[in-house]
Amino acid sequence: MISSSTLQSKTAVITGGGQGLGKATAKTLYSAGANIAVTWFRDTDGLNQARAEETAAELGSRSIAVEGDVRNRESLSAMFDHVVQTFGTLDIVVNNAAILRDRTLKKMEDDEWQAVIDTNLSGVWRVCKEAVPRMSDGGRIVSMASISGFTGFFGQTNYSAAKAGVVGLTKALSKEVANRQITVNAVAPGVVLTEMGEAIPEAARDEMLKQIPLGRFGRPNEIANAILFLCSPLADYITGQTIHVNGGWWG
Repeated sequence: MISSSTLQSKTAVITGGGQGLGKATAKTLYSAGANIAVTWFRDTDGLNQARAEETAAELGSRSIAVEGDVRNRESLSAMFDHVVQTFGTLDIVVNNAAILRDRTLKKMEDDEWQAVIDTNLSGVWRVCKEAVPRMSDGGRIVSMASISGFTGFFGQTNYSAAKAGVVGLTKALSKEVANRQITVNAVAPGVVLTEMGEAIPEAARDEMLKQIPLGRFGRPNEIANAILFLCSPLADYITGQTIHVNGGWWG
């Protein structure tokens, strides 16, 4: 049973937790009793920091916003040290930070490929690299994959490749940390109408909707609930897996 004390005394870091699925996850894990660290990285208008700080303030006294750029290991090292100094422990990491740079292969530039790989795949590796040595035995790592990594979406050779890579990373890392009873899993959402989902052209969304047996797009809290399950004692014996939360859509 999951309750308001399921994750009591646990500390969770959620990359990119200031908006979308990350924010929904932060709220859900906080409601289950966890301390929450919401990460942000510097952008030109300061919006990432503002969103993270707003989310932390909404959650309450067991939450902080902390700078941590998944593209930079030094930034992540300082971030994780700060989290451990603040809360005394690191138990859960949710790899949520991601970007889109959609374009067909014909038109995609090298920097558009590299930016997505660097954030969505290499960023997950960097986070895990810095988190694992600091993580309590019995900890949880949950990374955001995507239906795009399995079906391949038009105009997403970069994004689909990165998300498929997350699945492979998850399987391999789960074996490397199993001796410490740390579980490593992924969640692969279908289309969820967060800011990222709403960036999909309406005509394309209409075609996607026709392929979903449940007849609707996902809700952020439904993805967050799957993550909560994987972070809870109910999932103690689940590792190296990807849970698909897509309304039955297999494209």
